[in-house]
Amino acid sequence: MSSKQSGELLNELFQVLQERKTAEPEKSYVASLYAGGVEKIAKKIGEEATEVVIAGLKGEDQEIISEMSDLWFHCLVLMAHRDIEPAQVLLELSNRFGRSGIEEKASRNQ
Repeated sequence: MSSKQSGELLNELFQVLQERKTAEPEKSYVASLYAGGVEKIAKKIGEEATEVVIAGLKGEDQEIISEMSDLWFHCLVLMAHRDIEPAQVLLELSNRFGRSGIEEKASRNQ
């Protein structure tokens, strides 16, 4: 999958997540997350992040891919809940590209 295709996939998924805001929580998993508010979404992200850590420690590539997909999905749910476009996160990553992680972190503390 090319970079362009990846960006298109993120945008398409984001649009579906936006549409789920008007769905019935009884019929849509994403709508049920929205109904629970940011607390429920954040809790789910925490659970998925823990599963990524566990998969990473096991060292099984397919399990890491699967759990990372769950984590990214739930992060996108939070972004859609807050109307944060994928392009905004990609821009932030782009701005950090080529900078030392130590330098970048230090600049945030100022």
